[in-house]
Order: sequence, then C-alpha cells, then structure tokens
Amino acid sequence: MDFNYTETQTMLRDTLARYLSDRYDHETRMKIVRSDAGWSRDTWKAFAEELGILGAPFAEEHGGLGGGALENMVVMEELGSRLVIEPYLSTVVIGGGFLKAAGGDAAGELIGGIIGGDVLTAFACAEPHARYNWADLKTTARKDGGGWVLNGHKAVVRDAPHATHLIVTARTGGGQRDRDGVSLFLVEKGAKGVSTRDYPTVDGGRASEVYFENASVPASALLGAEGGALPLVEQVIDEATVAICAEAGGVMRQMHLQTLDYAKQRKQFGTAISNFQVLQHRMVDMFMEVEQSVSLTLMATLKLDESAHERAKAVSAAKSRVGKACKFVGQSAIQIHGGMGMTDELAVGHYFKRATMIESQFGSIDHHLSRYERLSIDEAA
Repeated sequence: MDFNYTETQTMLRDTLARYLSDRYDHETRMKIVRSDAGWSRDTWKAFAEELGILGAPFAEEHGGLGGGALENMVVMEELGSRLVIEPYLSTVVIGGGFLKAAGGDAAGELIGGIIGGDVLTAFACAEPHARYNWADLKTTARKDGGGWVLNGHKAVVRDAPHATHLIVTARTGGGQRDRDGVSLFLVEKGAKGVSTRDYPTVDGGRASEVYFENASVPASALLGAEGGALPLVEQVIDEATVAICAEAGGVMRQMHLQTLDYAKQRKQFGTAISNFQVLQHRMVDMFMEVEQSVSLTLMATLKLDESAHERAKAVSAAKSRVGKACKFVGQSAIQIHGGMGMTDELAVGHYFKRATMIESQFGSIDHHLSRYERLSIDEAA
C-alpha cells in the first residue's frame, strides 16, 4: 500500500508549515491566548483567504480542494506542531462533517461560509452526567408549531465563545440513554433562549457551558432524520477523534525535538546531559512512541470510510495508543527539562498541557480500550 502523500497534500502541508513558522511562534501564540478574544480572527482569515486550508476536506463544487479525512490529518498535524488554537477541529472537521452528511442548499451555503472564514461552529454534545455515552441526553427538543423548542445544559463546549453556530444533540424521543430518539440541530448562537458561560481551558483554548431555556429554532434547524442522528454523531466523533490523534502527532514530535535540543545544551557534571546513556534511551523511546502513533493514526484515517464496526475498532485502537504515547512523551519531556519544563516561558510545558487534554478528549485511554474489546468480542461472536 502506498503511504506517500499526493503532490497536493504535500503542498498543503508545506504551505501551512511555512506560514506557521513565519507568523505563529510561541510568543505570538501566547499573546493570542492572553487576549480578550482568545483567538486570532486575522489568522483565521489568513487560513481562509491566503492559504485556503479551510476548504481542504470539502468538494470543489462548494469551493473546496476536493479532499477529505487525509487532508484533515495533514492540516491537524501541522496545527499541533505549533499549538494553534484557532477552531479548525470544531468548525472544519466537526461542523463540516455534519454539514456534508446533511447535504442540501442550506448546508452548502454554510459550508461556503466555513471555507470563507465567516461561519464558525461548536459541537454541543457533552453533558455533565454522561461521560462518553453520546446517547445519554437530558437536553430535549419538542415540536412547537412549525419549529422546535430546546431545553438543557451542555458542558465544556470547546470554541463556543467565538462560534456563530452551535451543533446540538437533543432527545426528541425514547428514554434518557436509548440509541433511538437522538436528534441533531443547528442553532445560531445568538438565538433567543441560548446563553453561555465562557471560560479558558488549561491548554490555552476557550470553552463554554451552554444553556437552552425554551430556545426556539425553526424546523430547518433539524439536521438529518428526527430521532435517528446517533449513528451520524458517532461517525463524526470518530472522524474528530482521528483528527486529534493527528494533532497529537504534531504535539509529541515537537516535545521530542525540543527535548533533544535542550539535552544538548543542558550540562551536568561538565558534560551535556544528551551524552548520558539512560537519557539517550529515553529519548529514543519518545521517538518510537511518536512514530507508532503517527502510523496508527494514518491507519485509522484510511479506515474511516469502512463499515461502522471496522471504523470504530481502528479509531479506538489509535486513540488508546495515542493517549498512552501522549502521557509517556509528555512526562518524559518534562522530566528531562526538569523544573524549567513547567514554566510559562518554555514552550514545552504548553505542549504537555495540550497532550494531557488530548488524552481524554473524545474518550480516555480506558474508554477506548473497553470499546475496542467490546467490538472485538462482538466480531468474534
């Protein structure tokens, strides 16, 4: 099997890497993180207009590059290498994934807005009680005349503070944890009855608690079939999970390179600590963890178009392995840097924070190991 990138994918990666190298260094990122907005609209516009990366996974008929999951993988790895906090995952991977599946003129118009940098989405799926069970919903939607009324609370909605639209899971039928009865809605964040409490996250991003109090939305807000959205939700979350695995590859590669560089400069007992055999072995182990994670991520990306069963197995295998690698590479980087590793002045500490968040985002190591085991047992039976 050919694992080489196409010419277009290589150009996409190199163009983005050059831009980030020139304009998105650690100091620039920290200024953005500490700003009131918590993200850079100028950077987002550059992604849309100068680089065109917001159209990477979309069809040419919508103004995109005609790519898909592999293009998202290429972009996310480069964004991870610079800890970019602009909402590519929330808007392009997740929002774009749902809109591509929904289809229709309205979805096409919104995809055009995403590609142009004007539409930003946030995925409001998690609830305080539910952990990683996407069907466990207390948020409800009931029909009201020609539209719907939403009530409920969504927790830790990443990138919601700067989103224009929210993609919301709500129960329109069945019991609290039933697979049937889950519906999906596209809600303008400024709609009446929608309120948010915004806050920073430990890895430099922004998130919100989102509350729906008799929020009225039109009938057109429903994405897909009423009560049958869970398979699509699981599919897009799997796509997003692979995307953050790709991001983790960029994050871990930078932690490894920065640790190598530091070890060559830091001296102890009159010699650079990079000459100590035990640390050499540790840094080789870090390198191996990075390479294995990137390979598993590529495998999972290539299996996203297979059956739901095969897709889920590949995604959980990758995410559990990447989660372990994030922990090992991150802790090793901090240990070799010593106390300096956790200071704000040194970038490696910020990479460690993002790697720690990736460990649990869209499912912890234990969750994905359990899911993989369950799927394997079902397959054997």
